[in-house]
Amino acid sequence: MVYGVAFGDRHSFRDWQLLLSKRPEISPPSPKTNYIDIPGGDGILDLTESLTGDVQYRTRAVKFTFVTVKPRRQWTDLYSYIQDFLHGQHMKIIPDEAPDYYYTGRVAVNQWESSEKYSTIVVDAEVDPYKYELAGSLEDWEWDSFNFETGIIREYGNLAVDGELDFMIPGRRKKVIPSFIVSSKSGEGLEVTFEGTAYRLPDGTSRILNIATKEGRNMLHFTGRGTVSIDYRGGRL
Repeated sequence: MVYGVAFGDRHSFRDWQLLLSKRPEISPPSPKTNYIDIPGGDGILDLTESLTGDVQYRTRAVKFTFVTVKPRRQWTDLYSYIQDFLHGQHMKIIPDEAPDYYYTGRVAVNQWESSEKYSTIVVDAEVDPYKYELAGSLEDWEWDSFNFETGIIREYGNLAVDGELDFMIPGRRKKVIPSFIVSSKSGEGLEVTFEGTAYRLPDGTSRILNIATKEGRNMLHFTGRGTVSIDYRGGRL
């Protein structure tokens, strides 16, 4: 199998005949730490999680090194074409080695080197700290690429609430504030309880800032009559 990388709606091998010469280089994101020195005292005061209750991260760097199998006479045009499409653009990036997640960020064509036999192209990107699940909870699944060992089947559309409904969202590492799309029979919306607090969900689309899913089990208890769809996309480091 030939591994490559999808950039937006183009694939490095299928569209440009570029082969990965080595595995993608994906750096871990740096935590946004906040330390305050304590004058006259031991140690430091760590305020890293004081604002949001969680660690925040900077962007991460990814690097892809390709060689082309095209004839030498096509190298210059190929390099220009790739720059036209990629250089400076913000886009979705999906490595073939991890097809159930995508990165998103700004891409740069960094380097082009040629020898008598082959041409090398290096593509860099500065991307969000988290990689995101390829399919959101309200999107169609691509079963061909689904990982049955680590993937989570999320079918959160048009959930029927007939009095009461308990629903569990398996959360990834990234905290997510999902959107709720409600259609109630009374026109007065539904009620949802999360971590012991009840919130009113009006008909239509809304988000509750205090409903932020964490890693692990996130239980939601709905009351009322109607349907609710939960728009959720997990992310992990």
